[in-house]
Amino acid sequence: MLLNHEKENFLHLPTPIEYLPRISEDLGIELYIKRDDLTPLAMGGNKLRKLEYLLRDAMDNKATMLLTVGGVQTNHGRLTCAVANKYGLKGAIVSIGKYPGELSANLLLDGIMGSDVWIKAPEAGVSDNKVYDRILPEIIASYEDKGEKVYFIPMGGSNEIGALGYYECAMEIAGQIRGTGLEGCRLISTVGSMGTYMGLFAGIANEDLPIHLTGISILLYDDIVKHALDYYERVADFFGLSFAADPKDFDLVTDYDRGAYNNPCKEVRDSIYYMAEKEAIILDPCYTGKAFAGLVEMVREGRIKKGEKVIFLHTGGAPGICTPHHRVEIEAEREKFIHVL
Repeated sequence: MLLNHEKENFLHLPTPIEYLPRISEDLGIELYIKRDDLTPLAMGGNKLRKLEYLLRDAMDNKATMLLTVGGVQTNHGRLTCAVANKYGLKGAIVSIGKYPGELSANLLLDGIMGSDVWIKAPEAGVSDNKVYDRILPEIIASYEDKGEKVYFIPMGGSNEIGALGYYECAMEIAGQIRGTGLEGCRLISTVGSMGTYMGLFAGIANEDLPIHLTGISILLYDDIVKHALDYYERVADFFGLSFAADPKDFDLVTDYDRGAYNNPCKEVRDSIYYMAEKEAIILDPCYTGKAFAGLVEMVREGRIKKGEKVIFLHTGGAPGICTPHHRVEIEAEREKFIHVL
């Protein structure tokens, strides 16, 4: 039990922390990677930690169905439906975006699992949130009319209960580095919907863990620190946490979002190739590839000092490489390595 909340134990924890010797030598830092991409179920990823707690809450509420929202190629949606299947529930995803015209990447995996995916084209001049507010009640009602009891999970599983997954992970990392000389290291996390970062922040702050957390944003925020502070205050109120956060407590980097969410970017692809060629670890073009590109630039700009000890959190997302608008760019750049005899 964590903060008076139980979870469903379907992960094999802890995930390993691995040293990256070749990139460490290249960059002049001591670089490690936390392998949350190795979690089980439907190709794994960070959202499964959140879903252990969200699933338990759904089951406590006698839900028969998990329904969530996200982009057309949502990793979180894939894993929500995977967890639903494993526990005999129905899973569905509602997305606002353009259907790519093919089943690929996460959409293909959703189809393999038999999950319903509802895709609504964006509406000019109307925010996605307003579109969701209009269409979600109709979709949920259509399932409830068939006898389902729907448990709604927000984008990324990023709510108070979902934050418990990475609150626990912060404690796990602290236990893994104890006595290794990594106490006081920098932990770098991707920041998207912010649930992973917020869980880590809350855990580190309230458990007084010897870790410095840096979040690298991969999408545009109007005021990321205000968003983080508001989110933390909701989490702290919900669980009765003692740490009172101040804006200066958040180390959030917004210089490497590349101007948009999930956009094709050569610097990001280069960081994916770099990690794969040096350490045989696959990153994705939406989240980890973009954050790792930011990490490399922070080293080269002196924002991460030479010799510093850094753990990079790998949150998974490898199916994203096969997203059509990323795949065509990767194919064009890497076809030179194919030799047909």
